[in-house]
Amino acid sequence: MIQTKDLTKSNSSEQFTILSKEFEGRLDMKSFETRFQKWLDRQSDSSEAKVSRKLIQMALEKVDIDAPDWTFAAAAELLHSMYRESRANRGEKISYGSFYGLLQQLSTPQLGQRYSVYKPELLASYTKEEIEELESTIDPEKDKLFSYIGLYLLNDRYLARPEKDAVYELPQERFMIIAMEIMRNEPSMRIQLVKEAYWAMSNLYMTVATPTLSNAGKSHGQLSSCFIDAIDDSIDGIYMANYDAARVSKFGGGVGLYAGKIRALGSDIRGFAGNSSGTTPWIRLFNQTAVSVDQLGQRKGAIAIYLDVWHKDILSFLDLKTQNGDDRLKAHDIFTGVCIPDLFMEAVRDRSEWYLFDPHTVKETLGFSLEDHFDEVKGQGSFRKQYAIAVQAAEDGTLPHFSFEKIPAITIMKNIMISQLEEGVPYMFYRDEVNRMNPNKHKGMIYCSNLCTEIAQNLSPTTISQEYTTEDGDVVIVRKSGDFVVCNLSSVNLPRAVGDDVLERLIPIQVRMLDNVIDVNSLPVKQAEISNKRYRAIGLGTFGWHHLLANKNIYWESDEAIQLADSLYEQIAYLTIQASNQLAQEKESYPYFEGSDWHTGEYFSLRTYEDDKWLQLKNDVKQHGLRNGYLMAIAPNSSTAKIGNSTDGIDPLYEIEFYEEKKNFKFKVTAPGLTPNTYEYYKKTRFHLDQKESIKQNAARQRHIDQAISFNLYVHNTIKAKELLDIHLTAWNSGMKSTYYVRSTSSEFSSACESCSS
Repeated sequence: MIQTKDLTKSNSSEQFTILSKEFEGRLDMKSFETRFQKWLDRQSDSSEAKVSRKLIQMALEKVDIDAPDWTFAAAAELLHSMYRESRANRGEKISYGSFYGLLQQLSTPQLGQRYSVYKPELLASYTKEEIEELESTIDPEKDKLFSYIGLYLLNDRYLARPEKDAVYELPQERFMIIAMEIMRNEPSMRIQLVKEAYWAMSNLYMTVATPTLSNAGKSHGQLSSCFIDAIDDSIDGIYMANYDAARVSKFGGGVGLYAGKIRALGSDIRGFAGNSSGTTPWIRLFNQTAVSVDQLGQRKGAIAIYLDVWHKDILSFLDLKTQNGDDRLKAHDIFTGVCIPDLFMEAVRDRSEWYLFDPHTVKETLGFSLEDHFDEVKGQGSFRKQYAIAVQAAEDGTLPHFSFEKIPAITIMKNIMISQLEEGVPYMFYRDEVNRMNPNKHKGMIYCSNLCTEIAQNLSPTTISQEYTTEDGDVVIVRKSGDFVVCNLSSVNLPRAVGDDVLERLIPIQVRMLDNVIDVNSLPVKQAEISNKRYRAIGLGTFGWHHLLANKNIYWESDEAIQLADSLYEQIAYLTIQASNQLAQEKESYPYFEGSDWHTGEYFSLRTYEDDKWLQLKNDVKQHGLRNGYLMAIAPNSSTAKIGNSTDGIDPLYEIEFYEEKKNFKFKVTAPGLTPNTYEYYKKTRFHLDQKESIKQNAARQRHIDQAISFNLYVHNTIKAKELLDIHLTAWNSGMKSTYYVRSTSSEFSSACESCSS
């Protein structure tokens, strides 16, 4: 750091010498040095920290379309400021000093603290010799891959520290700690696997989920991003679901809830009609939980609630977040999603009538639960048959009048679109397509998705099966565990991994890391732990799609982009399934493998995988099994995409140049990898792109993803209703499983859950 006003005579390597040499030929360092010298001459306090902050500020002020590389100059200065502070706190003479010493220091509670930063098992699991061998693998040069915003976020949110704002752990050490924790229980070749995981992360070829990045190796916190629960239609079920949601939120997880089984407003309670208050009061209860139980003190909890479009409370549900109406009937802090069968979209398209039903009365009167059915084939199946029975029962008087309502389907769709343009939600969840393509339909059903619409796994309510008192007077409640979904996420950095042609090496280690998260994680809800072991579900995703297109000189609105989405994601799917198959041969298959679409081969037939390579993999899976029941899911990837210096998820770029702003920072950023060559392929940004072209891309991609995709729609606030309707119909017709936010130019929405931004 600068310690003298004579910049040319400073003996520190952590200042202009670094900037001028490292960025020679890319940045106007001479002008920058002159400006900085003038500022320095005016200062009476030239402390290292103050000088560093000014250097960073001045570098960031110069970031623009014509000089995007100034972000790396700012990152270099931030990095060396971190190095200096880490040396002082750790008592080291060099940056990246003793890795074993760091583990010892942070595995012991610091003065005034009850717990250590690192979990004791981490140090106990490796010998000193092994840790020193891993230390020799750490490569500080990889720190130069970070842009300023990426390094800032990593330092601000994720690095291990015993006290606020104190730098101890450095970026490459965080990656090594994650690798060590995830590979801790590997029975053989453990050190080599740790090194391979470090290779994948340190080169920014992939990122782990936000909770894993933040919590791996630390004494507190869990590693999974999101959880999904189905609420049973009972007081016990509702309050137990609320209790579980609170515990998940406490440990930093986002929550998705399916409320479709809860009886509607005016339904009967114990045979007395008109006594049910419907879903709204219970949703408000969950809303209060989201506000009250924050995510590790960093942000309020994030809860998404899904309801079926045929549920009798659907219109009040769609009004929960709008700004007009009685505020006592609102739930402004939750996120809403609608579960939509094909039959409804057909009714919207054909402008026909639609029936709304109370699920409780249908079950009690007709003997089936409408929500438990889906159309097994497009245009025919058990849902439309059961729905037709319910309609007939309504028309002939079998169902009591309070239990149904007849309304034009387009009226409901209009309310959906009004809410989307005002609030960005509800999400659209196309339940028939999701369940048709569910590889584990032999063991259950998928009722809804998560906070970010990329997870599609079997789901069922947890119920109380028994309650008794022990001889000691303790009350014991026995709960029958349902399928409580857990999202274990990680994402490929497409422009780096594809650009360096490392997918074949990367994906096997990435799948192993995700699979190991299941075993080393400590989950706050027991039934989540049970479901995690039943299905061993993972969610390998991607980010940097627009960045990749720009690097390859492919326009977003082009057949080339659609073809690349098809071929690239087929390759990723093949490598992911192959990696899970190889893990099954080494370890064992997930418990529910037998009878699944993976086992029968139906998974491959549904996706028309018919060439020799796929047929061989199909046979390998049938013969040797699969380690993971669910494999791929594409999350929004906001924060971690910035750490990877690329674009979010599969989203188009916001603007070529814009201000990135959160509660504790605001600075200018430019498109990643921006050059005169890539500028041409970035210049048409998200609100100027044809959404139908984006849908074509995503439909090509969705064919290869066994779960779903966080897919936003971007529209102008002046869009006509028929145009937005046409977009939704196009998405449904294309075979997409879900859509995320409808983002309009009138407002922008923050990500529902930081945890999902893996």
